[in-house]
Amino acid sequence: MTSAVSGRIVKIILNTHLLYYIDLSLNIIFVILQLKTKYQIAPMAHFNTQEEFEQVMQNCRDLFVKKLHDYGTAWRVMRPETMTDQLFIKAARIRSLQMKGCSKIDEGIIPEFIGIVNYSIIALIQLEKGVADAEDLSIDEATKLYDNEAKRAFDLMLKKNHDYNEAWRYMRVSSYADLIFMKLYRTKQIESLHGQTLVSEGIAANYLDMLNYAVFGLIKLTIENEPCCVKD
Repeated sequence: MTSAVSGRIVKIILNTHLLYYIDLSLNIIFVILQLKTKYQIAPMAHFNTQEEFEQVMQNCRDLFVKKLHDYGTAWRVMRPETMTDQLFIKAARIRSLQMKGCSKIDEGIIPEFIGIVNYSIIALIQLEKGVADAEDLSIDEATKLYDNEAKRAFDLMLKKNHDYNEAWRYMRVSSYADLIFMKLYRTKQIESLHGQTLVSEGIAANYLDMLNYAVFGLIKLTIENEPCCVKD
């Protein structure tokens, strides 16, 4: 067989392979387009997690400061177990409204997520300072403590978001509610064990995770306008 003939054969084989892969690629693109049409898969818009997180946290902080003006630091008398139960009530209401699809009280799930953020921070403060028998903090002192715990949660979020590569964006708001609910059951169990765990990170770690999950939920609902599936 001459070299010219061999060359033509090789060329035919390469062209055949090329046509096969082109055809395969076109088929894949066609399937993807069909799936996007069927399931209405839209391309994800560009969002900045850090900016969105800070925006939501600022809104939560504003409410916290206003309530400090109205109520003072009465929460200083609340024990950590009470804080956990308060968080449990809010998470349970979110799940209830999501599963029932309607609310008979004129207050949706957004205020509950805000409450989870702020009560988680208060719970972290209580763990750090201990329980008081009366109000023992000024508004400025309480706000500074709030900011310290908020930054702690923010720094944790940045580290986890780096490792998980924005995975939270592909989760549904209902999943954040379920994860918070699960974390609360874990926290209640740790409290029942008086903190004597074998492998758990501890109560503070659970409060931080709940706080961040709630912020993610608020980003979805208040900035990215994802439907909350709850009618008043």
